[in-house]
Amino acid sequence: MKKIGIITLILFVNLIVSCNGKAKLDTDIQKQSYSYGYLMGKDLLQKEAEIDVKSLNAGIKDGLKDKQQLSDGDMQAALKTLEETLREKYTQKMMEQRTVNAQKSEKFLAQNKTKDGIKQLKSGLQYKVIKNGNGKMPKEDDNVTVHYRGTLIDGTEFDSSYKRNEPAEFKLNQVIKGWTEGLQLMKEGSKWEFYIPSALAYGANGAGAMIGPNQALIFEVELIRINK
Repeated sequence: MKKIGIITLILFVNLIVSCNGKAKLDTDIQKQSYSYGYLMGKDLLQKEAEIDVKSLNAGIKDGLKDKQQLSDGDMQAALKTLEETLREKYTQKMMEQRTVNAQKSEKFLAQNKTKDGIKQLKSGLQYKVIKNGNGKMPKEDDNVTVHYRGTLIDGTEFDSSYKRNEPAEFKLNQVIKGWTEGLQLMKEGSKWEFYIPSALAYGANGAGAMIGPNQALIFEVELIRINK
C-alpha cells in the first residue's frame, strides 16, 4: 500500500495488547511495542477520534501479514474522511476555547486594573512595581538579561527562568509585544509584574500545550542588565 500520511501511523495502537487482558511486558520488544501503541492511542484520545478497537486490531494484524480486506482506494478515502473529521473537531474546539478564554481574560483584566498598585497603559498592558532599580532603561533594539516567571490567570505556571537557575537573554524587539513595551519602562535592577492581554502575547492561536488561544498572561520580570 502506498504511503498515505501520518494519520496511518496514528492507527497503529494496541500492537501487543489483546482485547481481553493486559499486555505481557517482559522483553524489550514488548516494552517498546507497548510504548509505541500507548503514545499512538493517547494521541487518538486527545484528538477525540472515534475508533472501533476490534477493527483497529484487525487492521494491525492484516498489516503485519501484508494482506488487506479493503482496497488502497477505500482505505485512502476512509482515512481522508477521518482526517477531515478530526480537523473539524479541532477547529470547533479552538473556536470555543477562543471565546471562553477571551471572556475570562477580559473579566480578569477589568477586575485587576482596579486593584491597588496596578497601572494600565493605553495598549491595555497592566503592571505592578515590585521593586524599582536605579540603572538604565533599555530601548527597543537592546539586548537584555532577565529573570522571569510566567503564569496563567489561574496561577498555573508555564515557564520560569528561576527554576532553570539561568536568566534569559534576548533582544527586546524579538519577544511578545507586552514584554517589548513593558521592559522599556523598567530600570536595571527593577522587578515588575506584568498582566498582558492576549493581543500583546500569543493572540488567538496560543503557544505550545499550556498557553491556549486568547489567554491573558502574568509575568513577574526582573531586569538584571542591559547587555553591551
